Amino acid sequence: MKKLFLAAVLLALAGTLQAAAIPQLKAFIAGSSTLTADFQQVITSKGKRNEASGTLSIARPGKFLWVYNKPYDQLIDGDGKRLWIYDKELSQVTTRPLNAALGSSPAALLAGSNAIERDYTLREAGNDKGLAWLTATPKKDENTFKAIRMGFSNNVLQVMELSDTFGNLTRISFSNLKKNPDLPASLFHFTPPKGVDVISDQ
Repeated sequence: MKKLFLAAVLLALAGTLQAAAIPQLKAFIAGSSTLTADFQQVITSKGKRNEASGTLSIARPGKFLWVYNKPYDQLIDGDGKRLWIYDKELSQVTTRPLNAALGSSPAALLAGSNAIERDYTLREAGNDKGLAWLTATPKKDENTFKAIRMGFSNNVLQVMELSDTFGNLTRISFSNLKKNPDLPASLFHFTPPKGVDVISDQ
């Protein structure tokens, strides 16, 4: 009888822990109007694995700077109105209205005040390896991502896993995350360098 009681208690505790991811997401967004972090990104596609790393800065709502420094130099900037993608190797900049890009970039999702809750259906996904997980599925079909998983610890986002419509799985791990640092507005102002090709979608 004691063993059965203990098992029931453990199951109840597990259920409590598993229910923590969505509240942690809300606390993370509400408690960090600005943030910076390092990230490690792994994209798995058709058995191939590509790794990259860099830094991320966010100022809600709608401003972010996502900088890749290994193995290539690329900058993704959201200035609150437009999305800019600068590929240094190609000497090319592409830009589009930010609203049209909110569903296509992890940084844009994190930079929105309520973009994830507004555009995705959230469900608890249990606990694994010390993290509380949730799944987010898009409410509309015209979304780059089919599904998103987010892992939290102590109200801080640790991992994002994004499955896109092309069959790719992107896993992004965050480290050295700092909440509410002072970030100058100029950090998110992007001016295309002289001599690069600029491709504008609208």
